[in-house]
Amino acid sequence: MDLSEDDSVISQEVLEELKKLISTQNLSSAVDTIKHFLDQQDRVELNIAVTGESGSGKSTFINAFRGLGDDDDDSAETGEVETTKDPKAYKHPKYENMKLWDLPGIGTPNFKAHDYLEHVQFERYDFFIIIASDRFRECHADLVKEIKRMKKNFYFIRSKIDSSIDAERRKKNFDEKKTLDIIREDCVNGLREIGVEDPVVFLISGRHLDKYDFNSLQKRMETELPEHKRHVVMLTVPNITTEIIERKKKYLEKNISRVGLLSVCVAALPLPGLSAAVDIALIVNEIQKYKTAFGLDDESLKRTSERSGKSIEFLKSEMKSVACAGITANSIIHLLRQSSAYVTENTVRLVLSCIPIIGTGISFLSVSKILKQFLNEIAEDAKNVLLASLK
Repeated sequence: MDLSEDDSVISQEVLEELKKLISTQNLSSAVDTIKHFLDQQDRVELNIAVTGESGSGKSTFINAFRGLGDDDDDSAETGEVETTKDPKAYKHPKYENMKLWDLPGIGTPNFKAHDYLEHVQFERYDFFIIIASDRFRECHADLVKEIKRMKKNFYFIRSKIDSSIDAERRKKNFDEKKTLDIIREDCVNGLREIGVEDPVVFLISGRHLDKYDFNSLQKRMETELPEHKRHVVMLTVPNITTEIIERKKKYLEKNISRVGLLSVCVAALPLPGLSAAVDIALIVNEIQKYKTAFGLDDESLKRTSERSGKSIEFLKSEMKSVACAGITANSIIHLLRQSSAYVTENTVRLVLSCIPIIGTGISFLSVSKILKQFLNEIAEDAKNVLLASLK
């Protein structure tokens, strides 16, 4: 069963196919099938090409986008000397289907855009990020012309903005906004001079991704990608501002009706205990996704602790959600009892004793209500942890 490009809905045809498949399975296999189907959208491949001249900050940007520092394990090698001869893929640490590709540096005397794109196998990338640490030059314009001819999206990044700001800060009457406007205008005018029409330039610091234009860049990528690719960007974008966390929450909320629809689909099947098992399995599965997406899993908290200098215990003290303290049968039972569908504790425990961490069937509205509650609480925890890490 393949997902459509718009994975926010499930067609009746796909639902019927899913019902037919699980009607032939035992309880445990049917639960796994439902979970596998729901997880498909998280496994869509996304390939982002990052290119620019040697020393432009490509590798630092790749590391920052993946939530890593330049010294972390599996970080892209950085340096002023070009270290990339062939395209090299760097997987996201939690979503291996998302890869950022460090492409060989451009701007050599013999650079030819068409040959370059053939060499790096341009067709495998969803879009290109073109980075310059100073002015954009002819090689950037030549590359864009080829990328446009091949009908791919691209984004201009002026990198190392923190260094530019620090250099200007020493001057009298320093004004950061004015300085940023001057840098942006200079980049845009430079691109126009070399033949790029209506250029948009994002000012980025790979070492301080939470500052400057990263929010704007992420919004632009989100709007220009097809729905099934957009989902991967929303999951993988680092939780570096409260604005990003809020946008991620609103996006994940759209998926809740999809989960509820699967619950209704399964409830129509005559397999004893299936609806009971699937509903709790779906809830637990989604809660774990929320924790991972918002960087509240153990691996992410450890990385945040190391980067911020705050202890894991201190960061966890900012997390108030029941889900972040641990997803247990009792916590789910408590929420089920508050829902519109009454559920006995004995029924839940009976199913839980047969299938780990899953339980009893409830209504579409109850599934949706519980997931929205958890999503709101976990997103709030993510904001609290972010703010605590910055203290």
